Amino acid sequence: MLLVMNKNATPEEIDAVIAAIKEQGYVPRPIPGGERVSIGILYNKGPIDGSLFLGMPGVNEAIPVTRPYKLVSREIQPKGTIVRVGDALIGNGHFTIIAGPCAVESEFQSLTIAEKVKKAGADMFRGGAFKPRTSPYAFQGLGLEGLKILAKVREATGMPVVTEVLDLENFALVEEYADVVQIGTRNMQNFSLLKRAGLSKKPILLKRGMAATVEEWLMAAEYILAEGNSQVILCERGVRTFVNHSRNTLDLSAVPVVRNESHLPIIIDPSHAAGRRDQVAPLGRAAVAVGAHGIMVEVHHDPGKALSDGAQSLYPEQFEVLARQARSIYKNLQENS
Repeated sequence: MLLVMNKNATPEEIDAVIAAIKEQGYVPRPIPGGERVSIGILYNKGPIDGSLFLGMPGVNEAIPVTRPYKLVSREIQPKGTIVRVGDALIGNGHFTIIAGPCAVESEFQSLTIAEKVKKAGADMFRGGAFKPRTSPYAFQGLGLEGLKILAKVREATGMPVVTEVLDLENFALVEEYADVVQIGTRNMQNFSLLKRAGLSKKPILLKRGMAATVEEWLMAAEYILAEGNSQVILCERGVRTFVNHSRNTLDLSAVPVVRNESHLPIIIDPSHAAGRRDQVAPLGRAAVAVGAHGIMVEVHHDPGKALSDGAQSLYPEQFEVLARQARSIYKNLQENS
């Protein structure tokens, strides 16, 4: 349930409502708004009798929340969330491009690519310091050395950096160096990791699991918000199907569904969906057209020698074209909406 306070509700009245919610055995979650405060009621095991609170001073309305994902739902927060990362804004009227290599391989490689993608129009830099690989013999990332290289990229270019965390053991380390902490598809339902992400002060980029429904994905985001971190970016990266013409099947229909259901921003990763360089740009353009708040694209200056996912990495010149096209499509949509 969502309790909507009056515009002129006093701090004392808000505190009294919070105390009353706790007395009923529930967990209150104040949600500041532009004009008034709302208070979400969490951890109820059944319907809540709104009359318990409607008579209290300062309470304007009690709205039942029908979705299992409460804090993520637009029923709780109708206005879209904007996640700020440095100078970049993601969501609700802002379009963001994240680009970089699949894996951080060296300082030279990372700085070379970072300079090229920034010049082409990227807002943020992505690169994996820890890499979850299907094969235990594949390149697993540089670890701490990779994180230090990402810090040098940020210092040299001014771009915030996004990198993935794999486990609880290294969360604090990744958190120290990253501007955005990514939880990858294989960890979407790693609930201990999600709870730890909820305690973080850094924005979280949550990728959809390769076989997850939209509801399961939003429930994973709910774990993060329930612990207190509201700065979550959702990322659709393709789901596993029976096709063999691409690595995964990009679920573009998830974008309007998520935008209708949730206030959280949603971006698209066309690189992991495609698995093939020739499909990345068309899928990236389609992502913008269907309403995504941004795209995250893999770029490499020498993909033939890449230690991870070279086949799906764009050359810098190809990325420059895609970035220009994506912003043009977004601008056209905004002007004609």
